[in-house]
Amino acid sequence: MQNFDAVIFDMDGLLLDTERLAFKAFSSTCLLFNTGDLSHLFRKCIGTNRETGTSILKEGLKGIADFEDFRLAWESAYGKLTEVCPIQLKNGVKEVLSHIEKNGKPMAVATSTSYERARVNLRHSGILSFFDHIVGGDHVEHSKPNPEIYLKTASILSVEPSKCLAFEDSKNGVKAAVAAGMTVVQIPDLVLPDDELLELGHIVLGSLTDVLGYEF
Repeated sequence: MQNFDAVIFDMDGLLLDTERLAFKAFSSTCLLFNTGDLSHLFRKCIGTNRETGTSILKEGLKGIADFEDFRLAWESAYGKLTEVCPIQLKNGVKEVLSHIEKNGKPMAVATSTSYERARVNLRHSGILSFFDHIVGGDHVEHSKPNPEIYLKTASILSVEPSKCLAFEDSKNGVKAAVAAGMTVVQIPDLVLPDDELLELGHIVLGSLTDVLGYEF
């Protein structure tokens, strides 16, 4: 990683295994409201901030279920799940973070989750201290796939985007980091990259553990 001046990470689905819990809560809410399979709607929300996700969900639930009732039920189901099943780190997270820290590279999180929630989740997971900065979805006007959050994070780190290595799991996140001019590594979580995404020419690895043996 000597070719890079900073490393930027997405959070949900990459560092923290939150997407599976969110999808489990979403699926149980769909059963509660008898909506049928809306997994395509959930996938559209992955990697977006709260405002964009709300817009997607509102549009997708038209004529199917009341948006506000569905949202509250989903949030309640997710809260109960995280109480019973604490959010786990994805494989290789601490090893990769420790490796980068030893190499003296500054690290930041660029997440669509709100800043305060991101801090809480990272602290509870024991990895908050690795990061110099956190940029949340509530810190930018435009959600991923717009590159704003990555450009803002690079600016805060005082590093040129072209000298940043970005780690992502989602399609929207990859598009955002590529558009910002960064070298991008995707570790797919719930959704594998399609042919359109692969045309961007970014790096795709199976897990963060694979990063340690990869020659950048």
